[in-house]
Amino acid sequence: MNLSVISNSAASDPSKLKVVHRHGPCSPFDEGRKVPHARLLDADQARVDSLHVRATAAAQVDKLRGSSAARIPARTGGSLGTGNYVVTVGFGTPLMDFSVVFDTGSDVTWIQCKPCNDCYAQQEPVFDPAHSSTYATLACNSADCGRLDSHSCSNASTCRYDVQYGDKSQTQGTFGRDTLSLSPSDVLPGFKFGCGDTNNGLFGRAAGLLGLGRGSVSLVSQASRKYGAVFSYCLPSTSSSTGYLTIGRGSLSSTKYTPMLTVPEMPSFYFVRLVAIKVGGKQLPISRMLFSTARTLMDSGTVITRLPPSAYAVLRSAFKQKMTQYPPAPALSILDTCYDFTGYTTVSVPTVALVFSGGATLSVDFTGILYVASVSQACLAFAGNDNADDLAIIANVQQKTYNVVYDVSKRKIGFGAKACS
Repeated sequence: MNLSVISNSAASDPSKLKVVHRHGPCSPFDEGRKVPHARLLDADQARVDSLHVRATAAAQVDKLRGSSAARIPARTGGSLGTGNYVVTVGFGTPLMDFSVVFDTGSDVTWIQCKPCNDCYAQQEPVFDPAHSSTYATLACNSADCGRLDSHSCSNASTCRYDVQYGDKSQTQGTFGRDTLSLSPSDVLPGFKFGCGDTNNGLFGRAAGLLGLGRGSVSLVSQASRKYGAVFSYCLPSTSSSTGYLTIGRGSLSSTKYTPMLTVPEMPSFYFVRLVAIKVGGKQLPISRMLFSTARTLMDSGTVITRLPPSAYAVLRSAFKQKMTQYPPAPALSILDTCYDFTGYTTVSVPTVALVFSGGATLSVDFTGILYVASVSQACLAFAGNDNADDLAIIANVQQKTYNVVYDVSKRKIGFGAKACS
């Protein structure tokens, strides 16, 4: 479909990886590109449900308790339940390249490994640690093993990890270490990761997952001595474009920051304070207390931004008032405000901006305002939560084309416009 949309105006060098869409023409996965939109959105809802359940459970437990960088090309991807964007990194000696999703909502990095008990089909050959001269297992009583949220011991007293995602995806295996290569010149010896021998769920044909959470076993933490505890990415606006993931302090020009908040019962996640929403340059009549009650999570692995139900209702109403010239279309899964643009070559869409504490503003790219399933079904790319106190989530569709900076050491998150196309 060819649809033109016009928005109404109102420590060492970094390591950089390329980012592409997992279901786009740049994807390394042959099976991409044909996943139904409804299935992608249903999987996205499964991830959001799992985040809400995790937040609720963590809160209940808490009550009971009392300057260098590596740049990697990144490719946009369809929903995988735990991550939507793909980068290629290398493991082992000799190095083998693997396409993995990256996820700010996960700590443990893992790839599928031989021998497999239960592995899904992936694009590249499965990693065999026996063929890597630098691979070693970690002992069950080691400090590194103890840093895992969930671990056990094998018969050989080696560390076993277990990560279960709320959408019923799961990975289990040996927790070991090997050389991680972000690029030929950006290498992390002794990187701790999961060698998964039992894996199932919404991982598509990716070899595994790159964990970018705030926990001690995440890539961010393990690479902090070399690159500093900071990373950034730009998610491209189309499935045929390329973005990047930068580990370290990359280009920060024109970046505006908001404080990075910590929720004690969810320490691995990145929280911010959303204070306002604008449509067509006009601030909507939404109380700031709504966002304070819900808490707002930045998440690269969720597709569609979720808002408190009353805030979403105000956004939807304002958006619909400016779209009355277009015929409505049926709802698409979680998206309830859709339009039929059949016969139109140009469509005028009101701008949408998300305003955070400190003044940082994310003026959503037009590809993040409408989720275009087809010319006859283009939908407002936001959804409302079921409950007022559910986590609000700033998802990847709304982050597209921005350089999104996670500066963990300085506890701030930044947004720089037009960093990729």
